[in-house]
Amino acid sequence: MAGAIKLLSRLPVLKSVRSPRLPYRIKSQTCSGLPPLDYSDCEALYKNVPEHFNFARDVLDKWHQTEKEGKRPSNPALWWISDKNEEVRWSFEEVAHLSRKAANVFSEVCNLQKGDRIIIMLPRVPEWWLITMGCIRAGIVFIPATILLTPKDILYRFQQSQAKCIVTNDALAPLIDSIASDCPSLKNRVLVSKDSRREGWLNFHDLLNAAEDGHQPVKTKSKDPMTIYFTSGTTGYPKMVEHSCGSLGIGLTATGRYWMDLSSSDVIWSMSDTGWIKFAFSNLYPTWIQGACVFSHGMRQYNPTVALMTLTKYPVTVFCGAPTIYRMLLQHDVSRYKFKSLRRCLTGGEPTNTELMEQWKAQTGLQIYEGYGQTETTMICSTRRGMKVKPGFIGTPAPPFDVQIIDEHGNRLPPGEEGDIAVKIKPQRPLGLFSGYVNDPEKTASTERGDFFITGDRGIMDEEGYMRFVARADDIILSSGYRIGPNEVENALMQHPAVAESAVVSSPDPIRGEIVKAFIILSPAYESQEKGKLILELQEHVKKATAPYKYPRKIEFVHHLPKTISGKIQRKELRKKEWGTVA
Repeated sequence: MAGAIKLLSRLPVLKSVRSPRLPYRIKSQTCSGLPPLDYSDCEALYKNVPEHFNFARDVLDKWHQTEKEGKRPSNPALWWISDKNEEVRWSFEEVAHLSRKAANVFSEVCNLQKGDRIIIMLPRVPEWWLITMGCIRAGIVFIPATILLTPKDILYRFQQSQAKCIVTNDALAPLIDSIASDCPSLKNRVLVSKDSRREGWLNFHDLLNAAEDGHQPVKTKSKDPMTIYFTSGTTGYPKMVEHSCGSLGIGLTATGRYWMDLSSSDVIWSMSDTGWIKFAFSNLYPTWIQGACVFSHGMRQYNPTVALMTLTKYPVTVFCGAPTIYRMLLQHDVSRYKFKSLRRCLTGGEPTNTELMEQWKAQTGLQIYEGYGQTETTMICSTRRGMKVKPGFIGTPAPPFDVQIIDEHGNRLPPGEEGDIAVKIKPQRPLGLFSGYVNDPEKTASTERGDFFITGDRGIMDEEGYMRFVARADDIILSSGYRIGPNEVENALMQHPAVAESAVVSSPDPIRGEIVKAFIILSPAYESQEKGKLILELQEHVKKATAPYKYPRKIEFVHHLPKTISGKIQRKELRKKEWGTVA
């Protein structure tokens, strides 16, 4: 006990702040290292969702009021820095004020009404938060889009969504102009630029400066549509995933409270693209629900050295990034840097291997806590505060979700058996799941099997309820009766110094039906080595790291791998290479 008291005394003391009166209860949290939490308050919230809810009014404005009453720490609501040492610190009061003006810009100048759609295609700039909050106030359905889209991608999104407005910057405006004539729904083009003007475009800063601050939030129901995300298109064309006002605005409460472990004293930096829902998972809803500060770096390209220096210089207490981010950081001897404020590290978006977590903890003393969700869901599994970390597992079902492993008939499978990762949706659909695929009821219906929503991922649950991700359902390799998940083989390959990047798919075999094939990008130091010998070395390595039947019987060295615009490897394209167009 004395040792535990001594340990706790070294942890940072976080001021507990009384939360504003919201239509539900938000408790500020203190630092990590405490016993498991009681989820009963969240369960009650999710079962008694208010009929009307507007995130800007019911969260942002309430924290503004709490700020005025002196009941919140002096943390900004948004803290943004750039490569040029520019810095923006906005309080909740300032975000509330500017987002009301933004709402007037879109409702009065652009003549957008409740339910109209707008595409927001911006990098990590402060205006992104103002525009998003302005849309929520006005009931305008916003569609975040990554800045990596091609003109063809943009055209597809306009044709599918019938969006009436686009907001983007100088660099991307020419792309919009190139396809605008084929977008009859597009009525207004808004440019986010302080210095330049463009013919046919409205300048956001000019309009914001001229706008009034008297906007009253539109009365939106919790079930009303709030945002649409396009899936990354790993298989097939991107689909439009609709989330309601309550789905993300209330449904991510448990994520901020228990997985992110946030209080109003925290400063969280989460590295993601604004066009993907992971950005909203950590840079918006759960963070501001807890009254914490969103920290953002506007670097145009990810630079590990800049990231490490930023963690050293700024009082970031919670850091979140995909496993790839951590791998790149670890290539720069992280142990040389001192993160004085950092207390919690999070990851998601792709499976994390054990080696990565062990290396990070060895160099920083900090554990990485994994979370699992999809565009269609909020965070459905995670390793939360007070839980033990089990390497290779993504955690346990997160409230309010009942997540199970089921078979092809919709029956729950016992621990240890592989099946489909599914969320129970009957008799009551849990808050946090998407409303459906827009204009595609057949595809929406295809995601249901009996009482469950099917995620499309395969997994295994152990005796303690921890979930292990195996692979996408359509990525499973069936060889000689064995089911082989490509992710495990890829992780094993990545442990070898010769492998810079890898992708594993099935390949036809006359005896086994399918065998494992690996496409590998070599590290520069190994590019000149004799390939036959290296193939044997890699095969033996995988046999030892996983199981003999999982090793890649075929290996092909390549210079690049096909990826989606979000950076996910398109295994489908590699399967086509092996099987032909029917794969």
